[in-house]
Amino acid sequence: MEAKVFSVKGEELRTIELEDSVFNCEISDGTIYYAINNELANMRVGTACTKDRDEVSGSTAKPWSQKGTGRARAGRKRSPLWVGGGVVFGPKPRDYSYKMPKKMKRLAMKSILSQKVLGGKFKVVEDFTIESGKTKDIAAVLKNLVPAERTVLILKDDDAMIKRAGRNIPWLTFLSYNRLRAHDLFYGKNVLALESAALGLNDFYKE
Repeated sequence: MEAKVFSVKGEELRTIELEDSVFNCEISDGTIYYAINNELANMRVGTACTKDRDEVSGSTAKPWSQKGTGRARAGRKRSPLWVGGGVVFGPKPRDYSYKMPKKMKRLAMKSILSQKVLGGKFKVVEDFTIESGKTKDIAAVLKNLVPAERTVLILKDDDAMIKRAGRNIPWLTFLSYNRLRAHDLFYGKNVLALESAALGLNDFYKE
């Protein structure tokens, strides 16, 4: 399939060829769902911790006699039934991360890219950099290409000056073509890809 390449001023320059197997494949909603869940799980910090009846502070002595007091029998003050007692089946520190099959992850990325192209939310822009590193310069470029809403810019290389210029724009996210994130890509209202990054996606994800 062909895609238009836009200049930093928003003008059409030329067309490039995009791989159908990457940008026009059958969309798999299931793999998209699993890829996003996998990323969120891997980011999760499992530090929640509660104390059970053996860990809370308190006497282990029997509070009163088993019989004869008229009160309910009690074994120790650390019981979960008592105020200040232990927690039953409470959370403990754990690792929520898990690995997802590479083929499924690749299919999820291709499905999201195809979804964005189908919805007219994917745009290729000529390679550019922001030598000044100033926010106003990249904001002027983005104004010609997309509305001020959640946008993902896919880069070919780790361009520090572009990232520096865009870090103060809250709705802009940067991704590398070979390290995409399903969550950011899926929820981005618009996806911009530098021309070299789009060609890199062709080679990286093609079958």
